[in-house]
Amino acid sequence: MLSSTKSWSSDLRQRALDCLPGGVNSNVRLECSQQFFVRASGARMWDPEGNEYVDYALGQGPMLLGHGNAAINDAVASACADGMVFSAQHPLEVEAAERILGALGWAERVRIGLTGSEAVQATLRIARAATSREKIVRFVGHYHGWMDNVLLPLNASEVTSGSAGQLTSALEGTLLTRWNDLPSFEALLEAHGHEIAAVLMEPVMLNSGSFEPVPGFLQGVRRACDERGIVLVFDEVITGFRVALGGAAERYGIVPDLATYGKAMAGGWPVAAFAGRADLMGLLSDGRVNHSGTFNGSVMASAAVVATLAILKDEPPYETITAYGSRLMQGLTALADGLGVPLRVAGLPMAFTVSLEPAAAAAASGGAQSRAARAIALHRAFAEAGIWTTTRGLWFVSAAHGEPEYRATLERAERALAAAREAGRTEPMPTRLP
Repeated sequence: MLSSTKSWSSDLRQRALDCLPGGVNSNVRLECSQQFFVRASGARMWDPEGNEYVDYALGQGPMLLGHGNAAINDAVASACADGMVFSAQHPLEVEAAERILGALGWAERVRIGLTGSEAVQATLRIARAATSREKIVRFVGHYHGWMDNVLLPLNASEVTSGSAGQLTSALEGTLLTRWNDLPSFEALLEAHGHEIAAVLMEPVMLNSGSFEPVPGFLQGVRRACDERGIVLVFDEVITGFRVALGGAAERYGIVPDLATYGKAMAGGWPVAAFAGRADLMGLLSDGRVNHSGTFNGSVMASAAVVATLAILKDEPPYETITAYGSRLMQGLTALADGLGVPLRVAGLPMAFTVSLEPAAAAAASGGAQSRAARAIALHRAFAEAGIWTTTRGLWFVSAAHGEPEYRATLERAERALAAAREAGRTEPMPTRLP
């Protein structure tokens, strides 16, 4: 049990509520709006009361190399000493682009921006311009940002708005189908292929549980797109540089036409990118397709990308992360089995899902509301024990996780799972903050 001293965090919480809607700057954080952290290092974080947590949220994924990587932060500080934004080009953004393309291997051109949501919008605009078509094929449970034309409830089995105030007309060109269901996907393309500009997907489904593509699925999607002149877009904002240096395209050997990147590419610094074939990206070159941004390719973003990708190439952490994640998944499963808690631990070692439900009940769609409630309850139980996770149950592993974190995680997880069992698994867990 962590310290229950509340004075500082309670005061911060009230101050936040007085000036920030919901006390947060992103709706993703509403379910943990009572939580504050003041320091992070490696794979651990500390709250205002001095409580220490093993971190598996990793800022929603960016901290692949752990918090406060000195090489990355020193590179950014050094670069920024000579300026940050020039309203012109600088050498570091060229080097960053070269390193991104070198890591990916398949892409010919890249643009550097700020957010994954923005990068997705750019790829869709390019696809529509290249094909003179408007419709976009999406998959149930995949997430591609908060903009009007892509925001859907993660549990939606049909196209519907995900927010009050969202322009539902922006979704009129969206066609929705099931992930890992190749016959349904092919039937959709058979009916609408002549209208479809792009197929947009997470190549590994990670926003609604961690689900790899089944054998043959990505190959079938690639083939169907080629047959109909449809642009295939991989949303690799999470998978890029995390599941392999070249992302999911490298891991599964399927090359998209365009792809988006973010999170793990810059050691926690805010940056995103989209990359692809030269002919498609070339539509930006003469201004036919517009993509703009004051801070795109900034000195700090470019320096962070260069430093991060240098580490990932010269000192690849992927074997270490995979070994740690695999061992942790096995350890959590064994612990839950021993306690009689119906815990599902599944997915990739570097990004897996932990949820309170039998494995047989887990699916790519359906029942998301009850799963969400269980995920939040489990998140709170883990937080009370000193383990910080995402509220949706996705655990990220970093190169900074090691044996001390492994032992601490299992010791604390035993307390959290015992609390989950006592609470009946579906009721919200108590939290020490109001």
